[in-house]
Amino acid sequence: MLKKSKVVIQLIVVLMMIFVLAGCSENSDNEDTSSKSDATPSEKAESNEADSELEHATLRFIFFGDKRSETDTVWDAIAKEYKEELNCDIETTFIAGSDYVQKMNTLAASGDDWDMNFDGDWLGYSQMVNNGAYMDLTDLLPVYAPTLYDTYMEQGTLGAATSNGQIVALPWTMSMNQRPYFYWRSDLEDAAGLDIPVDEVSTVEEMDEALFELKEAYPEKYIKERAFIKTFLAKYELAEVGFQNYVFDLNDPECKVIPVEQTEAYKEMAEYAKRWQDGGIIRKDVLIDDLDANTLIRQGMMITKTTWHEWAYADDPIEEEGAEIEVSLLYPENKYADRTPLANVVAINANSANPERTLMFLELLETDQKLYDMVQYGIEGLTYELDNGRAVYPGDMTRSSTNYMEWGGQWGLWKPQFFRANPSYSEGFWVREAEFAALEQNVSSPLNGFFPNTENIDKEIAGRSRVWDEYNKVIEVGLGPDADSFVEEFITESKEAGTNVITEELQRQVDEFLANK
Repeated sequence: MLKKSKVVIQLIVVLMMIFVLAGCSENSDNEDTSSKSDATPSEKAESNEADSELEHATLRFIFFGDKRSETDTVWDAIAKEYKEELNCDIETTFIAGSDYVQKMNTLAASGDDWDMNFDGDWLGYSQMVNNGAYMDLTDLLPVYAPTLYDTYMEQGTLGAATSNGQIVALPWTMSMNQRPYFYWRSDLEDAAGLDIPVDEVSTVEEMDEALFELKEAYPEKYIKERAFIKTFLAKYELAEVGFQNYVFDLNDPECKVIPVEQTEAYKEMAEYAKRWQDGGIIRKDVLIDDLDANTLIRQGMMITKTTWHEWAYADDPIEEEGAEIEVSLLYPENKYADRTPLANVVAINANSANPERTLMFLELLETDQKLYDMVQYGIEGLTYELDNGRAVYPGDMTRSSTNYMEWGGQWGLWKPQFFRANPSYSEGFWVREAEFAALEQNVSSPLNGFFPNTENIDKEIAGRSRVWDEYNKVIEVGLGPDADSFVEEFITESKEAGTNVITEELQRQVDEFLANK
């Protein structure tokens, strides 16, 4: 009996010790959780850095366009220079613009584990997000890139990069507006004794008059590449949805979406394109020759274009000696939507093994002029020179022969606080660009950050895209038959291909988006 009592007492003691230890362990866990939840993002990041040294990693970045000859040299130098902060190698891959969207979607579907890539609402951003290709950065961003996160919070741009409550991209931090300008060779105007008043060519009718005056004076030169839909959108205060060539009226609080070909703006564009084709303003071989419009302008072979503020005032020299340029803003009093925060972005792959390290790189880029210079311009003396603070090509290099500068996809990594004057942009250029975007008539689109889920309309989108490609390229250069009847034929074909179904589904999602803002 005594032995049994002792055994019972021992069991009771053991159980009590287990409960006490469990209680201590629970209290300890609660205290740790509390301290972590109270920590600021920067304190968490400092704690993460202090806990252990960074293991070596290889970051894989994918950019848009062609790879320059010294690209690997530059990024190897970046990895070496920032070994202490990042401890990584950096591999860069470039994909040609014509293949970019398709190849990025293929890589995502295959489960590839690259770390960061360039994207934009004019590329495959919506497809990539809809397919779950990009990582949710909601928790990681403020911890590993707190300064960048604060910049986004000040600008209010993260909403545009949020899908289903998740931050899925890192928008550029620049501001710009692409409302149209008429651009022409003023030296040729003067030589011909013409008088095209600066800042008084503000409508399509006034631009039309100037075009025919220049054509009469210079019948051997190309005058204009094509009709430019932005001109006519500006006239009617229409904004682009950023999806399948749909627009909406900036004065419509309900944002009723319209296929652009069904608008008065598009029909008027078609009429002018036909007039300019018949009048020799647009060359007849425009769809079959391989002439590049920008090259024609630089070589002095084409003497006008429709452009926007950036390229109205950027340094894009014409090779012809004595060439001078004038520009005039079209429909200056009308509302026009600023370019969206998603125009140029970088995103982190959902399969990335190194999202924290990638965000640490982006945090350094937000705070370190030296890193910014290396990423954007390369290695001083090899890929660029500094001329009174201006980054210029070394030696006799040019835009076409540069070994690093002007690389594609850099736009997603532009930082206004570090931007140097360079061969394209003068000192303070992007400050002036931001001031222009901030004008009262330049407005933020209420659909910033909207992109539809296309799962239920993929077939109709394919049909609409096919019809659009077939008709629009002909209409905008005036090579079809009668403009009115050809546009009506386009509209009919587009509806039969599924446009009405797309419109209904798109409007449903727009309504839902606006209701949840």
